[in-house]
This record gives sequence, C-alpha cells and structure tokens, in this order.
Amino acid sequence: MTSPSGSTHTNRLAGATSPYLLQHQHNPVDWWPWGPEALAEAKRANKPILLSVGYAACHWCHVMAHESFEDAATAQVMNELFVSIKVDREERPDIDQIYMQALHLLGEQGGWPLTMFLTPAGEPVWGGTYFPPESKFGRPAFKDVLREVARIFREEPESIEKNRVALLANLAQKARPAGKVVIGAQELDGFSRQIGNMIDQVHGGLRGAPKFPQSPMLEMLWRAGLRTGDARFFETVEHTLERMCEGGIYDHLGGGFSRYSVDEKWLVPHFEKMLYDNALLLELLALAYARSGNELFRRRAQETVGWLAREMTTKGGAFSASLDADSEGEEGKFYVWSKNEITELIGPEAAEFFAGHYDVSDDGNFEGHNILNRLKSVPRGAEDEERLKTLRYIMLEAREARVRPGLDDKVLADWNGLMIAALVNAGVLLDEPSWIDMAACAFAFIAGNMTRGEENDQRLGHSWREGQLLYPGLASDHTAMIRAALALYEVKGDSAYLDQARRWQTALDRHYADPDTGGYYLTADDAEGLLLRPHSTADDATPNHNAVAAQNLVRLAALAGDDVARAQADRLFNGVLSAAGNNLFAHVALLNALDLRLHGSEIVITGQDDAAQALARAALKHPFIARIVLRAAADDLPASHPAQEKIRAATGSAAFICVGERCSLPMTDVAQLSQVVDGMRPSPKAG
Repeated sequence: MTSPSGSTHTNRLAGATSPYLLQHQHNPVDWWPWGPEALAEAKRANKPILLSVGYAACHWCHVMAHESFEDAATAQVMNELFVSIKVDREERPDIDQIYMQALHLLGEQGGWPLTMFLTPAGEPVWGGTYFPPESKFGRPAFKDVLREVARIFREEPESIEKNRVALLANLAQKARPAGKVVIGAQELDGFSRQIGNMIDQVHGGLRGAPKFPQSPMLEMLWRAGLRTGDARFFETVEHTLERMCEGGIYDHLGGGFSRYSVDEKWLVPHFEKMLYDNALLLELLALAYARSGNELFRRRAQETVGWLAREMTTKGGAFSASLDADSEGEEGKFYVWSKNEITELIGPEAAEFFAGHYDVSDDGNFEGHNILNRLKSVPRGAEDEERLKTLRYIMLEAREARVRPGLDDKVLADWNGLMIAALVNAGVLLDEPSWIDMAACAFAFIAGNMTRGEENDQRLGHSWREGQLLYPGLASDHTAMIRAALALYEVKGDSAYLDQARRWQTALDRHYADPDTGGYYLTADDAEGLLLRPHSTADDATPNHNAVAAQNLVRLAALAGDDVARAQADRLFNGVLSAAGNNLFAHVALLNALDLRLHGSEIVITGQDDAAQALARAALKHPFIARIVLRAAADDLPASHPAQEKIRAATGSAAFICVGERCSLPMTDVAQLSQVVDGMRPSPKAG
C-alpha cells in the first residue's frame, strides 16, 4: 500500500486497525501507537513524548498532518527529539479525556487536533491544538515548538513546571521576530481595547465631531466581544447604535441613515443617503438585535429595508447608489419640519404629542427648522409607539409631495455587493426571508447584466445605467460581489453561487493581483492607461477591497475545500499588514478579516433530511461575521474536499465544527450544536 504522495515507507501504525491511524502509516514520522511499548521506549531513550490525538473526520487534523507530519524536515526533528505517539480519540476516548482535561487545566483552549507534550512517564507538561508549519499571526512554528520543548526537557529537567512559563515566553518571542510586524490574537485584543478607549461614552461613536458611523470599527469591537467574552465590547457598540438610531442621522419617517453627523450628538446629519452606509449598518443592527433582543434595532433594520425597497430599488431589482442631500437648492429641505407644518397636518393636540417625542419646537433645533430625533429620554409605552407610528405615516405621505432630493440611480457592482450580503445576513438573523429574496434578485441582475467574458474569464463591470455598462470593473466590484455570492451560498446551499464566486475570484487573481504583496490593485491590468495603478490598502468610506478579498479567500478555503485560497489569504495578510503596521486604524476591515481567519467557526452539515436542515438553520443563527456554514453533499463536492471525510464518517445528519483551527466531535442535536459553538469561545465576562 502506498500513500497519496506515492511513498512506500511505513511506520508502526501500519499494523493498526483504526482508519485514522492508518492514514498516518506512511508518514516519515516514527509514530508509535499508544501502549506500554511506546512509554517504555520514552523512558529508555529518556525523551519527552509528543502525543497527537485526532479523528478521521477532523479537518484541522488533516491540515496539520499534511503540513507537518508528511514533511520530512519536520519529521526529522520529531524523530530526533521525541517519542511520537498517535491516538485515534474515537478508539481511545479514555486517553483523549485525560489529556484534554490536562490541557484545560494548563489554561489552554481544547479541541482537535490535540497536541500534548509529556514526560517519559506520561505526565502532561504543556500542549495546544493546531500548530502552523511556519510562524504566523503571533503563533510559533511547529518546529520551533518542538525544539524549545525539547531544550527545556534536556537542559532543565528538574524544574519542568517552573520553566513552562519561560517556555511560553520563548515561544512568543519566536512567533514575533524582531523587525517583523506580526498581528495575531494578542494584537487584535490590544488594538480593540485601544479603539474602545476612544469611544464617546455619552453619545457613542468616536469622540468629537463630525461623527461617521465607522461600521468596520464597530464590527471590530463586536468581534472582540465574541473573541474575548468581554460584554463591554458589545455594550459599547449597542450604545453607539442606539444613539444613531434615535438621532437625526436616521430618517425617522422614511427609514435609512444619512452619511454622517456634523455634530457630536448624531443630531444634525449631512443629509445624503448612501447605499453602502446602510448596508454596513444593517448588518450591525442585525447582530445587535440577535444578542440583545432590543426591538429598536429590529425596527430600524426593517424600516431601512423598507426605504431600500421603496426608494432605492431599480426596475431590474438592483439598488441605486445614493440620494442627494439637497432639494430646491437647500441641504436637508426635504427632511426638516417647522412646528406649524406639523400642526396644520395632524392638528394641535397630536402635534404637541408628536413634538414631545421628536424634539420639535417653535424655534427648531437646526437653523430655525426641526430635525426629527428621539435623543432625549422620554417615557413612552406601547400605545404611544402605535400612535406615533400612525402619525409618522401621515407625515411621510405629506413629505412625498415635496420636491425630492436627486436620486443617483446608477447601479454600482461593489456597493450592490455590500447590500446583497447585508440583506442575506440580516435576513437570516431577523427571520426575514423576503430580504434574502431581494438579495437574490439584485444578485441575478448584476450577474446577468454586468458580467462580461468567457466562462474561464468572467469579469464584472463597475457601473450600469440605462443599459450602458462601464467596463472593466474594479477589484472592489469583484470582491464585494464574491462576498455576496458566498453569503447566498451559505444560506441557500445552491452551488451555482459558489461557482460564480470562484469564476470571479479567478478573474480577480488574473487581472488585479499584485505579486509583490499578495494583495490586489484597484484597476485591471488592461484598464485604460493611468499614470499608475491605484493600490491603496487603507479603508475609505467602504472596507478596502483587499480586506474584503482576504475574508472571501478565508471563506472559499472552507466552502470549496481550497487550501490554495487559504494560502493566498495568509500571503495577503502578511504582505499588507507588514506594510500597514504603523497605521492599523486605516486597516480595520483587514483586521476583521484576520479575526475570521484565526477564530471563525467552520460548521459542516452532512445529510439532506429535515434533521440536517434544522442543524443548518441553527448554524446560520450564529453571528455571520464569525461563522462559515457548509451543507455538504458528496456529489456537490470535489473528491479532495476535506468535508468528504465527514460525509463518510457520518451515519446520518450531523454537524462538524472547527473554531480557530480546533475541531469538535460531530453532533446531531440542535441545542448541542449551539452549546458547542459557544463553548469553543471564551465565557462571557460581566461588564
């Protein structure tokens, strides 16, 4: 029997019965199965034990095997310095339980692959889960771990426990070499705290004026809450969203958010409404509602989608770019009111009631006019809310008779991609299937009307209006629409979306790639001649296309079983962040993508029956910024896809979960799935 690589070498695992152990029989590692012979050899040679525990359907077990255990150089270090023991945790759950508990007691998070270092007597000293072959994102390379652990055993065996602290310090130093910018979990946490300290504790948002929504920055704080379990990160974001939702930056009659507030209180907006701002805020509102149950966030999301459907949707189902701030030559004229106008419309008593809730006065709150807002704390019950809803509808109908601001009805592929993904992600969390239908309709328009080229080189245009397409498009068009396609694929399970995402990714790699950094130029290699090709990596009003590309590559790696995509993502992170280390504030969206790479939940659902559908629905309810859901059917996946192992291992419908390169056992119960995903993250801390 030969290995997939053609090797005829076999080790001691060739005599095993476990399919998982047999997968490792051709490794150049001198593996021992667990048993008295292995322990006796460790004592005889006076070598520490490297214990590796996994199971056949564990994705990251296979990744580490391919990267390290099949690598001759790594195997040489293991063979020289350790007695290496391989265990199938399904065959020996007793061994797995002992050393997994030991890992937890050592202060490390558990999961599989389980990698433990033991004394020759089998006593646990230190361990972890997956270790990369090269140091990256603040994690030490596996060979560095091997050498440092062996050095401690060899040079200071009498004080192993004491030297565990020194061992960790030395490994941390090796993972962050001098002169190289390294961004890992430690840096993400520190930077998130730094941003948290910059937030206005009274009004929310970054301190000072003007105030922009800064959605990627709020997302970063939310991710920090998920990553650390510190509820204060969530509360900071929710407070900011509450002030925005009640402020004048929000259109309380028609729905939708303006671009920014000129003051620190979110009262006075710059009245233009941009598609991208509302897309990014819609996702945050859905996350905040799903966690807090605060109905304010659900209402604002519903009202914003109502505005999108009513005022921004084109005949073909795509979305217009923006609404102007001005009408009749005056900024905000369409949106502001005098108290007399309200009184004449709904009557004196109703006007007084409405004015008390929406900060309306005779003198006004903005240049003699009134910007409707609810920033002042006013008691209001359910009956008040119903009455206000009726009055708002009357005022909205009256406002429609005014001269409207100009509508920029061009369809931009990149901004549409942001909104399509937002509708899908928010629609799942808020149980709004019609939003997902809206997203699918807009996607179909862009894929059908804004794509050009042959099957193996399909590219997007940037802007469409009245049948005219501006072509070729930008890297941002491709990255945003790939993100939209992947969001639809996760929710619908239709492989056509994944296929389209891969075609656009191929075009992105072919025409926009920068081989020096692993990132992407904004313009194509055959675009009209410019003095130079724009290559900014910093966020602007929208997340930078390199950041969106990195997130897409992480998702593609999981959804398509594409290890090349994961390697591309890592190269992009290393290439861009190493140059951006002194300006991380301009690269928040890329840091968010890195968080997905390091801590995202990969959830594979096998089976196609009702039980599988229930598991998929439960999986999709987890925060979309931190999960990747794959519905795995054998005939939909390439033979090389790691999920094929899960399909073969499953006897029925099941969920397989990996979080941050640590995998759980398969499960079949919906409640258990939610508990495991949450349990593989840190426990919440009180604010």
